[in-house]
Amino acid sequence: MKFRASQVYKIKVFMTSLANATAFTTYAVYYISQLGLSPFELLLVGTVLEATVLIFEGITGVVADTYGRRLSVIAGMLVIGGAFVLEGSAPWLGGVSPLLSLFVWILIAECIRGVGETLISGADTAWIVDEVGEQHVGRLFLEGKRLSLVATLIGIALSVGLSTLAPNLPFIISGLMFLSLGAFLLLFMKETRFVRPERVDKFSYWQEMKATWLSGARVIRRQPVLLMILVVTLFSGAASEGYDRLWEAHLIKEIGFPAGLPFSMAMWFGLISVLATFLSLIAVRLAEKRLDMGSERVVVVAMFVLTGLRVIAILSFAFAPGFTWALGSVLALGIIGALSGPIYDTWLNLNIEGKVRATVLSMINQSDALGQTGGGPFVGWIGSRLSLRASLVTAAVLLLPILAVFGRTLRKR
Repeated sequence: MKFRASQVYKIKVFMTSLANATAFTTYAVYYISQLGLSPFELLLVGTVLEATVLIFEGITGVVADTYGRRLSVIAGMLVIGGAFVLEGSAPWLGGVSPLLSLFVWILIAECIRGVGETLISGADTAWIVDEVGEQHVGRLFLEGKRLSLVATLIGIALSVGLSTLAPNLPFIISGLMFLSLGAFLLLFMKETRFVRPERVDKFSYWQEMKATWLSGARVIRRQPVLLMILVVTLFSGAASEGYDRLWEAHLIKEIGFPAGLPFSMAMWFGLISVLATFLSLIAVRLAEKRLDMGSERVVVVAMFVLTGLRVIAILSFAFAPGFTWALGSVLALGIIGALSGPIYDTWLNLNIEGKVRATVLSMINQSDALGQTGGGPFVGWIGSRLSLRASLVTAAVLLLPILAVFGRTLRKR
């Protein structure tokens, strides 16, 4: 059986979204209720992950541009699969060594996962852009996002069901999904457009990788729009780490769930995810019909508007007077995130040369990891000293420089 590159990409997107939704829909139940992690520990988990990404992102991006994107993606899937299985096994491993607490096992698993994420990030996008061409990839990104949302709906139901059996089970099943996807890609993922750089000396692996990295750095330095993208990802990473890690804790500890409905915590988070995914499906479908993804101006305008709405929605969630208001804010943020992903990826790839695409994407992801590594502890410290609400307000404020960058880009154009 043969699959076209676009079909393999869609299967990859579907399966990764299914696996991630299975793991993360009810992860707060696992982290907070079973493991008892504090807000600072929740932020520390994210900081460890992003610090690992920051260290390895540049290396793995260069490897992908030097030795092939296919190899990098497959290895990443297998590494992430192993990390999720390990993370889900933490309650069983807690008694193995008196020196390693449950929290330490989580940090170890997140370090391993970080390496796997860096192997995939940049490499998968660079592979599909080369295979289908820049003129078609914007539409494919939106189609992929729609498929990922469908997979998320399935993963939500699966996560809630597994969590009721055991809070750590979603992570283990998710890990097995990633391992299976790695095996599928090993069989069916083909790389036909990648041109490996010529090697002058068969022993010059490090020189070869250094030349690829320097080439990517030159591309960024001579293109002002890529420098602006670095600024965007830096502040976006700092803001997203604060919101992504703390919104469940804010909902659990400071707002609370309606007492009149006999839903468990896992069921509430599952219901929220289902609603957000359904609404995001509608929004992405409308974007497919209405947005000209080949026009860079349309893409930049969309990013400017979505960033402004994101600031408003985070502030709305932070100061929500009750559950209904908070729910509306969370749903709005889910829709904004679903639209921002493929639009941002399109903007990125319209400005990057193909031969160093994975390297440049990895450098940009490093900027995101730097923002999350630096911004995460800062936002968590504010939450520990003041309140979770103060942390969320800080996350919203960190997005304001991005509005200035997009506004400047629009004025120049």
